[in-house]
Amino acid sequence: MPLYEYYCESCNGIFEAIREMREASIAVPCPECDRDGERIMSSFNAFTFRDGYPRRIPDKGTYWHMGQEVKKRATRMKGWEHPELAKPKPKPRATKGESRAQRDKRLAALREARYRDRWGIDKDGFPTVKTKAPEKEKKVLPSG
Repeated sequence: MPLYEYYCESCNGIFEAIREMREASIAVPCPECDRDGERIMSSFNAFTFRDGYPRRIPDKGTYWHMGQEVKKRATRMKGWEHPELAKPKPKPRATKGESRAQRDKRLAALREARYRDRWGIDKDGFPTVKTKAPEKEKKVLPSG
């Protein structure tokens, strides 16, 4: 059975009562002064679905990500980081005595080395075969 709110004019009190739906509009005696209290419309949360997610009414058209409001729903993320909330990463700076062109070459070489190491490609572009170290032969002692 639903819970309804009622208002008593004589004692200026608001109280709740569990009633059947068909009896909701009938006055209920006030628990303080025993006079009839009229039903009042209580607030409630209504929602609708948008993009498959429940949305409150009125809907501002925004989404929530990890407790923060964002304008667009994330489609591609790195880990839990939403693109709108991600802070831009600082660009690497040149070291003392190094020009911008030298820095760019150094960073490109680092990226290239990481790529080749990850995919197992040598400096000429051929796939490398990583071989295991040869196993040493075990000597078997004669039982005797």
